[in-house]
Amino acid sequence: MGYKVAVVGATGNVGKEMLNILAEREFPVDEIVALASRNSLGTEVSFGDKTLKTKDLADFDFTGWDIAFFAIGSDATKIYAPKAASQGCVVIDNSSLYRYDADVPLVVPEVNAEAVDGYKARNIIANPNCSTAQMVVALKPLHDRAKITRVVVSTYQSVSGTGKEAMDELWNQTKGMFVPGQEVAPKVYPKQIAFNVIPHIDVFLDDGSTKEEWKMVAETKKILDKSIKVTATCVRVPVFVGHSESINIETEEPLDWQEAQDILREAPGVMVVDKREAGGYITPVECVGDYATYVSRIRQDSTIENGLNLWCVSDNLRKGAALNAVQIAEVLGKRCLKKG
Repeated sequence: MGYKVAVVGATGNVGKEMLNILAEREFPVDEIVALASRNSLGTEVSFGDKTLKTKDLADFDFTGWDIAFFAIGSDATKIYAPKAASQGCVVIDNSSLYRYDADVPLVVPEVNAEAVDGYKARNIIANPNCSTAQMVVALKPLHDRAKITRVVVSTYQSVSGTGKEAMDELWNQTKGMFVPGQEVAPKVYPKQIAFNVIPHIDVFLDDGSTKEEWKMVAETKKILDKSIKVTATCVRVPVFVGHSESINIETEEPLDWQEAQDILREAPGVMVVDKREAGGYITPVECVGDYATYVSRIRQDSTIENGLNLWCVSDNLRKGAALNAVQIAEVLGKRCLKKG
């Protein structure tokens, strides 16, 4: 006996990926429904070899449904997630709305799968920010071995993290650069994204950091270890899919780069591609469509006593969002719901 599953926001980038991954991983589904706003009513989406027509989220009754994957903004989630949860359906939410609630587990299965058990408090489980998810997958095995005390991370985040309109803006701006009179002014972003980088993701906070940077700090502490010091600089780059991160790590115990490489080779969810030669590393283009969090450029940082540097790349629509949500559902099923 399988699960009755709802995908909320099924016409968006992440919602479509959720449907793809549920089918790819053969998640035990008895019945599945694609939900969206009234504006998208009847839009067709794919689930394996099936085609689903979207239904209206506003009118949907979640009673009798087991799991709802939410891939919509925080404002709509605030209305519909509590409704689904109160009707007995476990919500796995991709928005930022519940990530920092003490009674809502924030889960990356390779890191803190046991936290799923806390879902009963609200019937909601939060999916972390895309940039946090891939980073903590790489940090966890190193933290277990040598205890990480401080992390300095700079991100290179693709436009798909903003959504389809941002992907269109990059595409149209890039084309417009080569055709006089067809230049495209920034709308989604505050500055041109084509052939540019923008050191600004989400809103600015009083201390000069952005909300995206704050998320990486708060979420790493909640998922991995509250004692870790984290500082982040988050940058949007003209890449369609795939987030990259340059991560500097300081550990309590000595850890050389060869041992770190060996540890990461054995770590769940991690793929090490690290040859000290031209092309011996992974770039965003190569990670698209893959489940793994790729780690390259593992090397000692000689400026501090116990320091390492590494390069981390992952498909943000997969591990950063849809894949992690499906993995949460898999853990939830095995540990708690026990169907399928």
